[in-house]
Amino acid sequence: MDPLVAYAGIVGALAIGAASPGPSFLMVARSSVSVSRRAGLAAAVGMGMGGVLFATLALLGLHSLLTQVGWLYAALKTAGGLYLLWMAYRLWRGAADPLPMSVEGPTTPKGLARACALGFVTQVSNPKTAVVYGSIFAALLPADPASWLLLAIPPSVLLIETGWYSVVALAFSAEQPRAAYLRSKSRVDRLAALAMGGLGLRLVADAAPQG
Repeated sequence: MDPLVAYAGIVGALAIGAASPGPSFLMVARSSVSVSRRAGLAAAVGMGMGGVLFATLALLGLHSLLTQVGWLYAALKTAGGLYLLWMAYRLWRGAADPLPMSVEGPTTPKGLARACALGFVTQVSNPKTAVVYGSIFAALLPADPASWLLLAIPPSVLLIETGWYSVVALAFSAEQPRAAYLRSKSRVDRLAALAMGGLGLRLVADAAPQG
């Protein structure tokens, strides 16, 4: 396969995967609406960093390891599912609390670093992402890829993941979505908590022994 064709196919597949809804989308959207645009963009950078980690590990063969060592994949899915359940619990518990709007909140440098870290942890909490990356590379990466192709993939992943979630952050931090959220914070937070909790339960259920 021509390296340029392979690169275009990989980038296209990764872009489609990044745009599919999931806990990462929920986290960035809520950060943008409930905190600030800067917090949402910081979380988007964290998502990009998490994507780079998964892409690099997939290129190094993590996909093969996870598919061959079933207990490791199950353990990672359980850990990721429990993390999402913990996030859902915190979101539900704080749904009725008023939104803090002080200048010392998450838009300070320390808060932005925290938002970025939360984005990163949310991204890597789902080990299925590693398998998705590995599957895409297994299907589209040439057997003997050119060096430039291997070097181009991680920064491309960073641009795709950060770019998409930056679009999400900008869209949800606009005046109308933010005002709508503030009017219905309790209901929106509880719906988001249910969605995130459902994703966590699905991960844990998938990790449970079958039969």
